Amino acid sequence: MTNQAVPARPHLLPAVAACVTVVLWASAFVSIRSAGAAYSPGSLALGRMSAGALALGIICVIRRVPPPPRSAWRGIAVSGVLWFGFYMVVLNWGEQQVDAGTAALVVNVGPLLIALLGARLLGDPMPPRLLAGMAVSFAGAVTVGLSMAGGGGSSVLGVVLCLLAAVAYAAGVVSQKPALARASALQATTYGCLVGAVACLPFAGQLVHQAADAPLSATLNMVYLGVFPTALAFTTWAYALARTTASRMGATTYAVPALVVLMSWLALGEVPGPVTLAGGVLCLAGVAVSRSRAREGAPRTMTTVGEPRSEQVP
Repeated sequence: MTNQAVPARPHLLPAVAACVTVVLWASAFVSIRSAGAAYSPGSLALGRMSAGALALGIICVIRRVPPPPRSAWRGIAVSGVLWFGFYMVVLNWGEQQVDAGTAALVVNVGPLLIALLGARLLGDPMPPRLLAGMAVSFAGAVTVGLSMAGGGGSSVLGVVLCLLAAVAYAAGVVSQKPALARASALQATTYGCLVGAVACLPFAGQLVHQAADAPLSATLNMVYLGVFPTALAFTTWAYALARTTASRMGATTYAVPALVVLMSWLALGEVPGPVTLAGGVLCLAGVAVSRSRAREGAPRTMTTVGEPRSEQVP
């Protein structure tokens, strides 16, 4: 009786952390639209990373969290430059060139790239359920993207930028995974955010000038992006990633398009059509299929996923 109760909590917490990440990342799409009207892609990325680094830095000081060990710095630095820096700038730029549906469709190549890179570089398994779930979710993401796409032609530049964002996202995740074997989620996120902010420093002049003229709502959205979808959501992401494979975590983010549709419906009054709703259901169904293997092999998951070092995560 006692032995059965022990593994439930370690499996539940990463799932909750992944859900928090997905919900907050979905909410970021609304905030990026608002803040992007007043801030350029680079300045928005710098403002977001600065707010996130400040919030995380305060937590680290209060909790007296030491810097990550040297062995974790390579992964943190690479993910910081690619994911916290380059990805943010390119995604902001891409969303100014194409409609939200096209951007979401192209960026959702990311989880597929994570699975391929994870299998190649990290030795992640590619079980049939994961592949099937990713296929279903990708079909849903394509459906949502096409249904939300505007009537005008998409900018080639915008599509290329969103594709670059997807590549940077995948490379950042795969780079961060090994670092989480030695650094906590809080350490990896805090210093990754700092690296991203430093990488975005060339846009400091733009940020200062645009902040002086930007409406308060845009600035508040930028701060929100830094504190919640970045500081909190990237930390919960790292916490969950340390306890599962990069491929399965990447598949989880396919729930984002479905949640964006729901949030637009509730917050903006944008009623989705039946095709959009069907695509959202496919996204969620695919995520459920891709993660269902954890319930089937609980004892094995504990040995392969529950690494001893991950207990240091705050």
